[in-house]
Amino acid sequence: MNIQVNLTENDNKLKGDIHGEIDAHTAPVLREKLEAYQAQEGLNAELDLSGVDYMDSTGLGVFVAFYKSINAKGGHLKLTGLSSRLKRLFDITGLGDIMDIEAAVGKGGN
Repeated sequence: MNIQVNLTENDNKLKGDIHGEIDAHTAPVLREKLEAYQAQEGLNAELDLSGVDYMDSTGLGVFVAFYKSINAKGGHLKLTGLSSRLKRLFDITGLGDIMDIEAAVGKGGN
């Protein structure tokens, strides 16, 4: 499967839209795109995952690494548009309590 990562940064605010599946094959693409921004001081990042159909532990690892990097530089990461399936993935790992995550309203997933 493919992944599409669209990121735009303006005035230390990073907006992103991610579409497709995040797994061992596609996670390196996402990681590479996010790494370009993780060294910025005070970066406020908001990534929309409403177009993500599937994510495994490799994808979780990418978001955790990005979260830690920008947090260490005084920044903030918010993940939005998560399906109930993705939200549950973050919750069962305990990441839902640590990270700023906003589930999509009315978007299910079995």
